[in-house]
Amino acid sequence: MFRKRAEVFEVFLVHPGGPFWAKKDVGAWTVPKGEFTNDEGPLAAAQREFIEETGFIPQEPFLELGSVTQKSGKVVFAWAFEGDCDPADLRSNTCEIEWPPRSKRLVTIPEVDRGQWFTPSVAKTYLRTEQHAFLSRLEDLLRQ
Repeated sequence: MFRKRAEVFEVFLVHPGGPFWAKKDVGAWTVPKGEFTNDEGPLAAAQREFIEETGFIPQEPFLELGSVTQKSGKVVFAWAFEGDCDPADLRSNTCEIEWPPRSKRLVTIPEVDRGQWFTPSVAKTYLRTEQHAFLSRLEDLLRQ
């Protein structure tokens, strides 16, 4: 999600939930994202995941930002849309993880623990490095 503020725009990023990410900030933020199955296209999955991870409803039109491959090998497809929200209203779904690792103890965590608006220059500090291309592509589209 992005919003325009005078001559600049801001992007809405989310921070992963759970104990592994709790003390990580710089380079840890991400676009809302998730997995999709063969019976669900990437755009439909992106919309569903955005709702699940934030509680906010994405609105057309969607600007295709392409894909990036993360260090893990996961391919992330992204679309942008113009909107606005109050980060304090974010409501994320939860998932179970084994924590601490190899402990056989399951804990329930939010997939996303917070969201925040960033200008593109500040977002590059906090966003996962592999996803910087999404910012550049969005900037190019908004200039056109």
